[in-house]
Amino acid sequence: MKAVVWHGLGDIRLDDVPEPKIQDPYDAIVRITTSAICGTDLHFVRGTMPGMQEGRILGHEAVGVVEEVGPGVRNLRPGDRVVVPSTVACGTCSYCRAGYYAQCDNANPGGSRAGTVFFGGPEAAGGLDGLQAEYARVPYAHVGLVPLPDTVDDAQAILLSDIYPTAWFGARLAEIGAGDTVAILGAGPIGQAAIACARLQGAGRIIVVDGVGDRLELARDQHAETVDFNAEDPVEAVLELTDGIGADRVIDAVGVDAQRPSRGPAADTLRDQGEQFDHERDEAAPENNPNGRTWVPGDAPTLAARWAVQMVAKAGTVGTVGVYPPQVQHYPFGEAFMKNLTLKMGNCNHRRYVPDLVSLVASGRLDPTPLITRWVGTGDALDAYRNFDRRESGWTKVALGVADGGSVAPGMGEAAGTGAATTAGVQGGTQSE
Repeated sequence: MKAVVWHGLGDIRLDDVPEPKIQDPYDAIVRITTSAICGTDLHFVRGTMPGMQEGRILGHEAVGVVEEVGPGVRNLRPGDRVVVPSTVACGTCSYCRAGYYAQCDNANPGGSRAGTVFFGGPEAAGGLDGLQAEYARVPYAHVGLVPLPDTVDDAQAILLSDIYPTAWFGARLAEIGAGDTVAILGAGPIGQAAIACARLQGAGRIIVVDGVGDRLELARDQHAETVDFNAEDPVEAVLELTDGIGADRVIDAVGVDAQRPSRGPAADTLRDQGEQFDHERDEAAPENNPNGRTWVPGDAPTLAARWAVQMVAKAGTVGTVGVYPPQVQHYPFGEAFMKNLTLKMGNCNHRRYVPDLVSLVASGRLDPTPLITRWVGTGDALDAYRNFDRRESGWTKVALGVADGGSVAPGMGEAAGTGAATTAGVQGGTQSE
């Protein structure tokens, strides 16, 4: 079968690889109809998340059709259409039963203290092959796979595999309540989804900070207030918008690959901190293999964290879902301490949120589809990776159409294009494209 395979830093290929087999009674084999490229995948190619094994299939987002199940899988059968949550969990340990699926005691071969397991990641994250392939083996399928109604099409469902659960989790971490003013750092896929999730959880105002023009435009399509950090100092802008108080809640949807402002007052403010950022970058990605503007690690690993702490109100809450791998050792704890902030962070407990999000889409309350800004075939996956990595205009979220059989084509779900929390919002009385 065809799969996107990691061979080294800056080196991914579309390879022919063996099809997966059932290895455990609780396994299932899923034929992938749609996959996607996530910002986390870029960490492995840029070098900010080490420990990848050569030959590992990438990807942790997928929709597909069950082809085969092990004898322990009693609730699914071949032909069932499913979404695959990105993280893997047993469903029986105390953490899973409490909803902390990302901290499952049994999924990681390294033991109960080893941490989160997800598809297509390094050995420390379970060493599982990923989902950017024609077929995938899904461990603990009786717990992990979430059935899909045909009213939810593939374009909607692929965003429920990781993007929307993580955004929902980020909003929960930030403790968003009715009427809160929420600042979201990062207008990539998670940040865009966080706008809808924050609104559904009661936010009164939503301010989005980024430096990429078309991503800010997509946030404005959702009627978020936007701040371009290349045009103004984002902390000062948020303070001005909130009468000097700051945002009640902040979601950091950026993480270690934060970029310094290239111009404007924020760039001037940070100019003397270049040496510190260079040190942080070398610490976060001691090995990397850039190719021109491609596969370049972020040059300001803690900048989003700093801005989050600075722009949140006193006694406010910061929810961090942007990835910070273990080698990142810096955080503005002193300033957070003096402001009495609540800091919450971590890997999303996907399986806790996916079923409810499927129901929100099926009921028409949420339509995430406009977040997909590019839809390409698997044969174009490598070019899509490069464009997404460089944050090229129009490449905010990339879906990979792997197979047609058994899929529900984009726009064919009965709930498509509806819902007050749709990513695109409504402009001039018509649904935006």
